[in-house]
Amino acid sequence: MNLASDTRHLIVRLPNWLGDTVMALPALRALRSGLEGRRTTLVGPWAPLLADQGLAEGCVAYPRRWRQRLVAVSELRRLAGDTVLLFPNSVESALAAWLWGARWIIGYATEGRGRLLSHPLPPPAPRRHQVDEYLGLLAPFGISDVEATPRWILGSDAKGERLEALLPSRGGSSAPRVGIHLGAAFGPSKLWPSNLIATLCQELGRRGLVPVLLGTPSEEATAGAIVASAGGELVSLVGRDAPELLPGLLARLDVLVSMDTGVAHLAAAVGVPVVALFGPPDPELTAPRGPNSSVIWKPPPCSPCFLPECPIEHPCMRAIGVDEVLAAVGERVGARRS
Repeated sequence: MNLASDTRHLIVRLPNWLGDTVMALPALRALRSGLEGRRTTLVGPWAPLLADQGLAEGCVAYPRRWRQRLVAVSELRRLAGDTVLLFPNSVESALAAWLWGARWIIGYATEGRGRLLSHPLPPPAPRRHQVDEYLGLLAPFGISDVEATPRWILGSDAKGERLEALLPSRGGSSAPRVGIHLGAAFGPSKLWPSNLIATLCQELGRRGLVPVLLGTPSEEATAGAIVASAGGELVSLVGRDAPELLPGLLARLDVLVSMDTGVAHLAAAVGVPVVALFGPPDPELTAPRGPNSSVIWKPPPCSPCFLPECPIEHPCMRAIGVDEVLAAVGERVGARRS
């Protein structure tokens, strides 16, 4: 059965994390094209961020807490979606789709949830890049041969004043800006040591580049220590931005240095060159995809481990040297300005 002809209103349960949501963009664009004329609603924690991407008629924020999700059941049931496509592999997402009253539920048959799915798909073996695994979910709709690189469309600069307040336009300055994202929601095992980040900022300044620190309020103490140690011309926006400003803010950078986190994926989708520093995860599965994205990964024998906290001396991240990050940044600044 080709679900494209049977679907009238498709609800897409988006991933829970920003990076995974960005990696779902190729699948979402393919659905929009392949199901032209059908209504689509996106549901997920990051759904509102996609409201201006032209991917759906509705973008509904989905709470993270179980109790709030139970409260949301009646609202989502009123949407009357006949088909639900699940990007998360959890039992909870399949059970929720059933409670929403969907006739057709598509997802990978993981965690013993196959009986809750009308179209259980075998999990990819061996594992593939997350972008490709999401594209594999489109098989029941007869959609294939699509672009597999996430693209973020920057709209009109309606948030220009707020962006100017954070990161003003260059004016007469031609100094390249190098964003450095300090955090990773997964856990400290993904983090590059702050003393190495401070050294990187010093060396960038010596080369005429302007470091711009990015991160959530939880990284403010780390940012303060880096600013105090690095000195020089350094901008810290840690704790000052907002999700809706991120695409425009990243577009004002020349390069982004980031650990394996959602901001790296968003920057690559916007078109900003990315230098991604990998430790416990496997970049073959989750590296940012973009024409100017690169990965630095120095895996010890214990990697990939996928542990949120390193039980030993964090060898995977400590092995990444400042000089090789500088070299990667220099290459991307040169390519962007040539």
